[in-house]
Amino acid sequence: MIQLSVNVNKIATLRNARGGLEPSVRDFAQKAIDAGAYGITVHPRPDERHITTQDVYDLVEVVQGVEYNLEGYPDERYRALVREVKPAQATLVPDPPGVLTSNAGWKASEHLDFLKDAVQELQSVGSRVSLFMETDLKTIDAARETGADRIELYTGPFAEAFARGEGITAFAPYSQAALHATGLGFGLNAGHDLNLANLTLFRQLPGLAEVSIGHALTCDALRIGWEPAVKAYLDALKV
Repeated sequence: MIQLSVNVNKIATLRNARGGLEPSVRDFAQKAIDAGAYGITVHPRPDERHITTQDVYDLVEVVQGVEYNLEGYPDERYRALVREVKPAQATLVPDPPGVLTSNAGWKASEHLDFLKDAVQELQSVGSRVSLFMETDLKTIDAARETGADRIELYTGPFAEAFARGEGITAFAPYSQAALHATGLGFGLNAGHDLNLANLTLFRQLPGLAEVSIGHALTCDALRIGWEPAVKAYLDALKV
């Protein structure tokens, strides 16, 4: 069974648009867990445009017994959060501060020493470390040198191609990358623009352990409700 980690960034976006406490990130995270989600993902960016630092701490009690996945660029601010919160998984993304959303994977060979240091530090507090990656095999080879436990394949290009009717062609390099990565000993995650339609194909990815989904799930929840949307994604991940 492929595990579903529900990204609650968009709940925080809606709350921040109005100010105040509603909708509650804690409540929606709890409802996702109650509906069967394996874990909760958050990405606390420096400008706090969605998830805030306080949210990260507030969710600790909620995620007891499930996976807490903390995404971010591994600067000192992010590392300090991981050291204090000790999430089950730390997913490192190469986002500069002003980027709207994650749109590229690590070029591991260009940042090898930086990533080695970050991976070692975050593993030392008990977190599994995953690197946000693209499908280039040589880059995945370089990522192995960082000591990371998993990679998360950036699925934006696949989702775009699927929407154009080119999903099968776009899926091929992901399948090749998945086999290569798992052959190197990596666990395999994936995320970005996965939805109920394209998961029918992407769930067939060899060795896929976990997906992180937020935006599409939240959009579907506006139509059918939050808990039914979580359950629909759980059903979509059944191979």
